[in-house]
Amino acid sequence: MNQINQPQERATTSALAPDPAGYMPGFGNDFETESLPGALPQGQNSPQKCAYGLYAEQLSGSPFTAPRGTNERSWLYRIRPSVRHTREFTAQTRDAWKTAPIHADTAPPLGQYRWDPLPLPDRPTSFLDGIQTITTAGDALGQSGMATHIFICNAPMIDDYFFNADGELLIVPELGALRIFTEMGVIDVAAGEICVLPRGLFFKVVPLSGSCRGYICENYGAKFTLPDRGPIGANCLANPRDFKTPLAAFEDKETPCRVHVKWCGHFYRTEIDHSPLDVIAWHGNYAPYKYDLATFSPVGAILFDHPDPSIFTVLTAPSGEEGTANIDFVIFPPRWLVAEHSFRPPWYHRNIMSEFMGLICGQYDAKEEGFVPGGFSLHNMMLPHGPDLDAYEKASNTDLKPVKLADTMAFMFETRFPQQVTRHAMQLPSLQDNYIDCWAGLKKHFDGTKEGC
Repeated sequence: MNQINQPQERATTSALAPDPAGYMPGFGNDFETESLPGALPQGQNSPQKCAYGLYAEQLSGSPFTAPRGTNERSWLYRIRPSVRHTREFTAQTRDAWKTAPIHADTAPPLGQYRWDPLPLPDRPTSFLDGIQTITTAGDALGQSGMATHIFICNAPMIDDYFFNADGELLIVPELGALRIFTEMGVIDVAAGEICVLPRGLFFKVVPLSGSCRGYICENYGAKFTLPDRGPIGANCLANPRDFKTPLAAFEDKETPCRVHVKWCGHFYRTEIDHSPLDVIAWHGNYAPYKYDLATFSPVGAILFDHPDPSIFTVLTAPSGEEGTANIDFVIFPPRWLVAEHSFRPPWYHRNIMSEFMGLICGQYDAKEEGFVPGGFSLHNMMLPHGPDLDAYEKASNTDLKPVKLADTMAFMFETRFPQQVTRHAMQLPSLQDNYIDCWAGLKKHFDGTKEGC
């Protein structure tokens, strides 16, 4: 039996990659969904016997005693309990995927770094096999910090499944589109959108458009949440209603399958005889979701000066120190620039946070050349960075009329920890060996005999 089932009002078109049945709106809501009528118990979580002969199981994303605002769990009603989805584990090696801390692997010269896009695969490569770590930070075993990865893929995970016990995955496609079939439903995510998969969730990935490429932030710490808006108030930035969580869908497949696991930085494989994506119904607030970056409503300076990039934060993963994030996910979307008598691009700065930046489309306003879609850069804590020479000259001398930055989307994975570059990343042919030269032409203009500007 090889069957994929979703809510009955929507037919399945492909057993390999089903059309998503739909989504439920809202961030952090308590959702409920079923793909067969009556599969979801009402009024209790764990009845003596579940409908359809299902098993009740809780998936917890926080300690049981966490405060209500951070307590996360979902109840799943599935064909088999997940104890049947693993057997004996066999250790695996994935040399390109690294986990913090990896001090012995990272001793590159200190500096600012930038890479060109990684080439697309020239042989069948699944999402899982196409992940390459660029930086790590913190300590996964201590549940703090993060890692940044690039993924490239062109082949589906058909009988292979994966779950990551080390952290949640924020997936940012740059090229193409993915269909991510999780145990809690199906998510389609394309360039210009993001997807977040909670820690411990079973899933597999199918490319929808030939070769795909993008970025991943692996969050070892507290889950991503929406940032506090403070004086901004109740509206704008990333509005909760624009986040989408999938409706229940399941795969009833009785064929040999492989479950791959990442646990404490190590990889394992276990062989089973069925699909683990067998959740018929679920309810709770621990679930995957997607978000369209085009729905982000930016706010900014409307008179003078360039505002702090914190106003472009989509998601934040808090640390134990108030106002200092384990990770901030920040975007630089299309927007109007209207500030008078001001240098409009990001200013030159040094920062306690370490910034990994990627480009989804268009051009980033602080870099005129060398930073292209699919590329990425790293400016670590307290290392100076800012506009290149051409961007500085252009912004310093342009007519300051209102200008719209259009057809652009850059982003940052920003963390309070230093990001250590992997040996693999330092050996990539796409590493630009002359990135530092983009500031070489910035010359002295000081003249002590003149006042003003």
